[in-house]
Amino acid sequence: MALTGRTVSWWVRLRRPCPVAAPRGPPVWLPTGLEACQRFYSSRDKEKIDMSAYPVESIRNFSIIAHVDHGKSTLADRLLEITGTIAKTDRNKQVLDKLQVERERGITVKAQSASLFYNYKGVNYLLNLIDTPGHVDFSYEVSRSLSACQGVLLVVDANEGIQAQTVANFYLAFEAQLAIIPVINKIDLKNADPERVEKQIEKLFDIPVSECIRISAKQGTNIEKVLEKVIEKIPPPQFNTTDPLKALVFDSTFDHYRGVIANIAIFGGEIEKGHKIVSAHTNKRYEVNEVGILTPNEQPTHKLYAGQVGYLIAGMKEVTEAQIGDTLFMYKQPVEPLPGFKSAKPMVFAGMYPVDQTEYNNLKSALERLTLNDSSVTVHRDSSLALGAGWRLGFLGLLHMEVFNQRLEQEYNTSVILTAPTVPYKAVLSSAKLIKEYRNSEITIINPAQFPDKHSVSEYLEPTVLGTIVTPQEYIGKIIVLCQDRRAIQKEMLYIDEHRVMLKYLFPLNEIVVDFYDALKSLSSGYASFDYEDAGYQAADLIKMDILINGNPIEELATIIHNDKAYATGKFLCERLKDTIPRQLFEIAIQAAIGKKIIARETLKAYRKNVVAKCVDHTAILESQNIKNRQKNPAHFCFWRQTRSGFIECNVAIWTNAFSKLKKANHSRPASQQISSNIVKE
Repeated sequence: MALTGRTVSWWVRLRRPCPVAAPRGPPVWLPTGLEACQRFYSSRDKEKIDMSAYPVESIRNFSIIAHVDHGKSTLADRLLEITGTIAKTDRNKQVLDKLQVERERGITVKAQSASLFYNYKGVNYLLNLIDTPGHVDFSYEVSRSLSACQGVLLVVDANEGIQAQTVANFYLAFEAQLAIIPVINKIDLKNADPERVEKQIEKLFDIPVSECIRISAKQGTNIEKVLEKVIEKIPPPQFNTTDPLKALVFDSTFDHYRGVIANIAIFGGEIEKGHKIVSAHTNKRYEVNEVGILTPNEQPTHKLYAGQVGYLIAGMKEVTEAQIGDTLFMYKQPVEPLPGFKSAKPMVFAGMYPVDQTEYNNLKSALERLTLNDSSVTVHRDSSLALGAGWRLGFLGLLHMEVFNQRLEQEYNTSVILTAPTVPYKAVLSSAKLIKEYRNSEITIINPAQFPDKHSVSEYLEPTVLGTIVTPQEYIGKIIVLCQDRRAIQKEMLYIDEHRVMLKYLFPLNEIVVDFYDALKSLSSGYASFDYEDAGYQAADLIKMDILINGNPIEELATIIHNDKAYATGKFLCERLKDTIPRQLFEIAIQAAIGKKIIARETLKAYRKNVVAKCVDHTAILESQNIKNRQKNPAHFCFWRQTRSGFIECNVAIWTNAFSKLKKANHSRPASQQISSNIVKE
């Protein structure tokens, strides 16, 4: 009798095995045969790639370097698509930009790698790609990435042409003796002029026009030519699999479940799961749990061989165990450690404190894990009478500081107070007592509180940078005036072509670190670009300026400035603080002082008159005394952290509001009247 309707549905469900209890393989009612004999693997084992199929001769390691917004990440997306590494969809935008801050800001702040497989003339090639940042604040990421490469793609915008960071990145690759392939991107733009850009490349970099590749990464034009050039021009790594294992750690991240994940470049030998390795830096021994490549997600493999780039997990639980630039070698087979990397030199220092001191340990843990991923940040313990225990952090620039703070909030859910940034000054001591105390005649000052008295110092030194500005010629006059206002000395002026000029100036670092880039963009209608490199120290007439609230110095607002700009800066800061600090029930005096000399003053009027001044009864006298005490103690109305949570929330808002208004007010002035200050938006 045939079954129909609900009976059929009931009979099918009855014959179907339980999803939880069902064994792997075909359903029990299927006929036996090939389907029944099918063998099943875990997805992790099934996808493992045999890396021995790619000998050293068929490996190419390269990076993409360029100025900001010239199309590095878009080109990386097209390379991933054309090699079949990722599916071709409209959603492929900034695939290698994995951080939330990168997608929000539209910039690359962290170098990311991916392994591509490509068949060219019947030969299978392994192409290891590293996408690098373009902003000057993240140039350390670029230099570190180049250590794992044998060549680079130098991308230049067909509309904008060569910019300041293009020049800086070219010389990084040139000094590393890497093969350089010039790529002219965005040829699909209406105003694109690839012929002009080719002439710029030939004039500045001495690269023949015939070697330039014209592409449109957005539309996918000529992308295959880029891959062909990579294979033909970039040499394979000169390593041997028969040598002892030698692996360079060029990046690392922290996973809460698996510990430290180290990105490595194999300079010799091979490595696989179960191998026992030793760190040359810590001399600790580890057993390898997993090796693999990035495609761009983690893809486990059986082994990694010489010349290949991938990742390694070896049970490192502490963030201090995976040092960037460390060399890994096989247990009982020691090797000469690799040179590693030149340490990053911080350009900007700022104090960082938890909003609530009970969160100190959580913030400490977050800092340790984030600095593992961003080794260019330096951390020193610090403390403040107002803000409690914290740290003094060194960054490569203001954007670097803002991105680091944003990553702390997004990735570790922490809120912090950042003080005004300063640059590292030096002082040559003349006092025998201080020389004995510091055990050196020259000290570095990263905090205004450490600024020694001028009577104990023979000379102050300020850091300088060699700045490169590329601009259309019609803006030269305004830019020269801006540079002179920032105490800069012109070193070179070169016409790249009939329309663009490259200027080189020696700047005091303090004059450019806060708002110079914004002022330059404003004067040039956004067409000028800026890059800088360290140029040592020079003698300077420096002073420490304190900000007083009702006679009490505010340590966090103290700043070190040049003597010529002291009066203008002091007046400006007092005016801005007057507009920022909330009014109170008593009068507030805001003063700027150099030593004991007051150079500027603003008064914030009280909400009401002191109506108890003429009273003589006992209650009125007590009330009058309370008002006087509150006037003497800035903790009641200024930026200080109190034990009550209500004060904490209020003070954080005041900090953010104060720095925001101070910076915006500075930017609203004409470029020639802008004052260099150490106040930034948090």
